[in-house]
Amino acid sequence: MTVRVIFVAPAIGPELRQARFVGEGSLDEGDPLDAAGIRAARAAAPGLPAAAHRFVSPTARCRRTAEDLGLPDAVDEPALRGCAAGRWSGRTLDEVAAEEPAAVMTWLADPAAAPHGGESVRQLCARVGAWLDGTAAALGGRVLVIAEPDVVRAAAVHALGIPDHAFRRLDVPPLAGVELTGRADRWNLRLGLVRPITDGAG
Repeated sequence: MTVRVIFVAPAIGPELRQARFVGEGSLDEGDPLDAAGIRAARAAAPGLPAAAHRFVSPTARCRRTAEDLGLPDAVDEPALRGCAAGRWSGRTLDEVAAEEPAAVMTWLADPAAAPHGGESVRQLCARVGAWLDGTAAALGGRVLVIAEPDVVRAAAVHALGIPDHAFRRLDVPPLAGVELTGRADRWNLRLGLVRPITDGAG
């Protein structure tokens, strides 16, 4: 059974601009998108393809992006949560690098490392890959996912079968779209089929 899974990264907001580690949260904690991100998401909504199945990473910025993209019924999917940052959650990369430079260097260089006490990049890639080969592959048809940037990276790493060391070489800007087609254990990454989306900043 062939499935098309379209991942869309969240719109721009304070956390993305500040390179802040985030965890799960709710919209009650304040608006996670800024005005530019909201405008960009609403402008991009008409370009999204219809999908029988819609999921969202369980973070405030992904849920808010889904709403502004016209997908209020997207289902929270725990398997597509962002990489758990442990004690670094809520802090900026600059803050952590100033206090724990060796730990940050290890984290950036080794996909198996989790010096923050959370989840490693390797574990993230395995988790997202298992969701693709299991849940997504079983659904068939078209699946739309509003997902954290690191989840989109992990999905691309798994689909292409590339080493997880390549994870940090993949740039996922706000509202970027990536489409994967195929079935369990055999995926293709399709380029140019999702209408280009910009974050409206600047």
